[in-house]
Formats: sequence, C-alpha cells, structure tokens
Amino acid sequence: TITYRDLGAVVSSIPMTKYVVSKETMISHEKVIEAVMKDYALLPVRFYTVAPNAEEIRSLLRRRYLEFKKSLRELDNKVELGLKAFWRDMNAISQEIVNESGQIKVLGTKMTGCSAKEAGQDKGAVSEMLKQALEHKKAKEREPLLQPLKQLSSDSCLNMTYGDDMLMNATFLVDRNREKEFDGEVEKLATRYKDRIEFKYVGPAPPYSFVNIVVKE
Repeated sequence: TITYRDLGAVVSSIPMTKYVVSKETMISHEKVIEAVMKDYALLPVRFYTVAPNAEEIRSLLRRRYLEFKKSLRELDNKVELGLKAFWRDMNAISQEIVNESGQIKVLGTKMTGCSAKEAGQDKGAVSEMLKQALEHKKAKEREPLLQPLKQLSSDSCLNMTYGDDMLMNATFLVDRNREKEFDGEVEKLATRYKDRIEFKYVGPAPPYSFVNIVVKE
C-alpha cells in the first residue's frame, strides 16, 4: 500500500511492457480487490488504471482525502449486485407492440403510385415509431422489477441496454446484511415472470458502478 494519513492505496509495481490486457491479468486484478474487500471497506479502481510513480498516488489521496473518506463510509459493508432482464420471446413482444401502438406491421415496400423514395421515408417513419414504442415498453415493464429491489438497496444505477430483447441492465448497492433478502426478492421475480423474462444475476462484486476514481486525466 501507498498511504496518506489513514488511507492506503493498494498498488502493484509492474513494467508496462508486461501489463497486457488479457483475461488472466483482469482476473488477477479482480482477485486482489475481492481479497481486500473481505476485511476492509474499499473503493475499487478499474483495471488498467496506472500512475507513473508513488508520489502521484499520494497526491491523489491528499487532494481527494475528504471525498474518499466520505465514500468509504457510504460503501462500508456494501456490495454491488447486478441484474439483467431479457424477454424470452421477441416475436410475441413485437406483436404486442404493434397491437398496442395501433400500427400496421411493415413487411416490406414495393412500387405503387408513390416514388420509391417516399416509400422508404414512410417505412423509416414507421420503423422509428416502433423503436420508440419498444423503448416505452421496456421502461413500463422495467419499473415493477426495479421497485422492490430499490427498497432493499442503498443506491441503484440503470445502465445501457443492448439489443431489442434486453429490457433492464441494473446494478444495486446492497448492505451485506440484506444480501440474502435481496437474493430472495430476485428469486420471487424470476418465479413470477418465468414464462416471459429471463434474468441474469451477478454478485456480490466490488461497487464499480458507484465509484469513479481517475488517477490522472
């Protein structure tokens, strides 16, 4: 560790020529963080965060001392739990969106009395409307999933979703004493929506979503 007053930065000295981005080095980084977390409150730093020398680290601790102390108090005995939700049958969801939006499903375009350019514009407009309807449906169905989990967490973060079928990508900051209770609530959601939604649950993990430490811009 490199220390300043009662704060210590956990570091590793290594030649940059050997510090390659690989699965092995990322796992090593994560293992150290998880080991330290067993005994100490910790603000995790993202993989491949580097500093040129020890003085740079001391300067960081000195400049942001009060901020780090406050964050450590807030994150003490807390872990990050991640939950992603995916619709199981996108064909059914797409049909629901078409029915709810009152739009005619577009199967293709062909030449009629209008020009090909106009037909393309019409198709694009309908496609954009369906895209907006999809996002609206995600938000609507995400809310009842989030509410019971937010009540059990100290903080939460909604992350970007990827693909049409992912309706939720969320992380939660949870006190270790409530972790089992949180697990139970996730199980209830999985049972309640088993025919409609698939859940992917990850954790406990370091609270990366709730900490952002930059050594040097």
